[in-house]
Amino acid sequence: MNFMTATQNKLAVEILALPGSARAFLAHQLIHSLEERVDEGSEIEWIHEIDRRTAEIRQGKVKCIENQKAVDSLRKKLHVSRCSSSLR
Repeated sequence: MNFMTATQNKLAVEILALPGSARAFLAHQLIHSLEERVDEGSEIEWIHEIDRRTAEIRQGKVKCIENQKAVDSLRKKLHVSRCSSSLR
């Protein structure tokens, strides 16, 4: 079913013709506008988690790696996982 009005459809076509950065900005704004309230409990939990991880880094309990190395490693693991699951 298509519930879009002609105006909404025209707007969607115009937005989809924008450069990627503009579409990403608009997507972020739209998603943010849908967030009715902030779950304060989860906000506090995230602050504690960030503090815990920061402390682990400072104490040398964990070793940081460059972003690109982390992304490459995850992509490799995902690829291996997909390949092995397709063999089943």
